[in-house]
Amino acid sequence: MKTIFFSNTDRGHANHGWLNSYHTFSFGGYHNPSKMNFGALRVLNDDTVNAGMGFSKHPHDNMEIVSIPLEGGLEHQDSMGNKTLIKKGEVQIMSAGTGVFHSEKNESGKAPVKFLQIWVFPDKKNIEPRYDQKIFDLAARKNKFQTVVSPLETTDEGVKINQNAWFSLVDLANENTLTYNLKDKNNGVYVFVLEGELEIDGQKLSKRDGLGITETEAVTITSSQDAEVLLMEIPMSF
Repeated sequence: MKTIFFSNTDRGHANHGWLNSYHTFSFGGYHNPSKMNFGALRVLNDDTVNAGMGFSKHPHDNMEIVSIPLEGGLEHQDSMGNKTLIKKGEVQIMSAGTGVFHSEKNESGKAPVKFLQIWVFPDKKNIEPRYDQKIFDLAARKNKFQTVVSPLETTDEGVKINQNAWFSLVDLANENTLTYNLKDKNNGVYVFVLEGELEIDGQKLSKRDGLGITETEAVTITSSQDAEVLLMEIPMSF
């Protein structure tokens, strides 16, 4: 097993007033040649958008864009005709393909919205754009991995991504150990701690720390307090 630690204190940061964003990988005005991506995982942005504010209509192409709300609600509109609201417990994906325009806005006029926006390089370029959104049972991720993104187009395998990738969420109680077995032994795993503290292969991780893991077929996580974790299994070559 090989690991690379990504400290929560060593992320890019942009505060635009209405938007407070932390970047695990190079994005916008933050450029770090050593942090361009982890395999097919290109962007991991940790965003807070003030009440009533948002991103105006803008284009994307040839990228798989996953949004995971952590607090509040996010309004989405796109050129495919979708107009939706996503909240905690839901996951959204937009396969930009040949090109799509979309906008995102905090639906609340009083409270901020917090969410992760994640970009993954697709396995095929110039496909027809598509949109998917699903609600997940929060209780079903207590001390077990809940698949929320996968390449499989089935009702119980999360929103479909055009890549050999799986995202899982887990709420791990204090002093619990859980092992994730990779779906593809050639993939890597990026673990991102949303809340709490845990340990993987001797590496301690706290809130918003990340760990990139390669050359393994399984990842064992042990919590040192209640922890909320996002695990992303990603192709390392694509």
